[in-house]
Amino acid sequence: MTSSPVTRSIGRWLRRRLPTTLFGRSLLIIVLPIAIMQIAVTYVFFDAHWQTVTSRLSEGLAGDIAWAVESYKDDPRPEVFARLSRRAEESMGLSIAFQPDRTLPARRREPPVIWEPFFAPIDRSLERALSERLDDPFWFDTTRYPAYVDIRVGVPGGVMRVLAPRDRAFATQGHIFVLWMTVATVLLTALAILFIRNQVRAIERLANAAEAFGRGVDQPSFKPQGAKEVRRAARAFLDMRARIQRHIDQRTALLASVSHDLRTPLTRLKLALALEETKGAGEMKRDLAEMEHMIDEYLAFARGEGGEALEEVPLRRLIDEVSEGAVRAGAQVTVTADPQLAASVRPNALKRALSNLVMNAASHGQRVEVAARRRAQGGLEIVVDDDGPGIPPERHEDAFKAFSRLDESRNQNTKGVGLGLAIARDVARGHGGDITLDRSPLGGLRAVVRLPG
Repeated sequence: MTSSPVTRSIGRWLRRRLPTTLFGRSLLIIVLPIAIMQIAVTYVFFDAHWQTVTSRLSEGLAGDIAWAVESYKDDPRPEVFARLSRRAEESMGLSIAFQPDRTLPARRREPPVIWEPFFAPIDRSLERALSERLDDPFWFDTTRYPAYVDIRVGVPGGVMRVLAPRDRAFATQGHIFVLWMTVATVLLTALAILFIRNQVRAIERLANAAEAFGRGVDQPSFKPQGAKEVRRAARAFLDMRARIQRHIDQRTALLASVSHDLRTPLTRLKLALALEETKGAGEMKRDLAEMEHMIDEYLAFARGEGGEALEEVPLRRLIDEVSEGAVRAGAQVTVTADPQLAASVRPNALKRALSNLVMNAASHGQRVEVAARRRAQGGLEIVVDDDGPGIPPERHEDAFKAFSRLDESRNQNTKGVGLGLAIARDVARGHGGDITLDRSPLGGLRAVVRLPG
């Protein structure tokens, strides 16, 4: 069953408004049911219990007033009324006064608009109780005095005025109940926030450790913490990190051993060629030099630069050092970077990555432009442009594959083994960034190195 466009739009609106963090969503899961429960309990209390108690109190007060009115009507002498007033004051807490030749007010005083929803049930309850107990006309006001209810009854010869304590007319402890519920809600919510924060902090530590490991930064102080499931995930991460590190160490050791074993016969061959000039010795020396360069490339690709520490390095100085090699190769290099622009990087690793990009650009073009700047979205980017033949957009990702040689679009570098871009991307990703390729304004290839700020 497919949903309607209105339902989908409402769903999208809710997703945009709801919290996106685990802490926010967990808090919503805890606080929202508590709030709904408190509202429901408060509504039930005021709608059922509080109104029931108020009705009973109003009926009792109306009965006392009816007794006083009937007693006065039976014997309206002043001395009898004085005893009646004294007895009502002592026994019922009612202040009764007779106002001769007075009439009832024309209309009842309306409560303020903000208090009207609160006083409306009280007025209805008291009016219903007085109507049932009294046959005479009456008037009352529940808002004029803070502690009393003013009730007036029309009797022969004038008006009987009764001032009754407010707690005789309705339950006055409702606000205490609301206050206690509010305080309890705040305390429970605060405790929920503390517990949720502790659980989320353990997940944040795990995420930070995984991110740091992805950048090649070891965090030996990281330990499993939090709930059982979070600890299990943390231990799985530690095991995975150990396995990956063992694999990297084994691969590096293997290639280092192979490199050492190959360098020995290469050195002997170079020495023999140096001592004895034979026909074709020049070609053999070039072959040996290329083999040595290939071995260096393989070892660098396998080793990476993961053991190097992070340092705050001025990017302009690093780019200038890298550009010197391209200038010696005959390329025209232009560098645009703020001398104050610095980044926390592994200098040798980033220098090797930029060297691969700049030398690659110099090998396939005459003009090379290198620019470093801060991104509006955050972080840094280093852009390398050349005026060479470029790479078709559909082959950009293929260029980053190890041992990839895109001979159709880029002239083959006789010393290259197809690892330059692969090494550069590994270095960028090891810093928490990436490298992308695009069409250069110069007509060739643009390589963009993005690094975290």
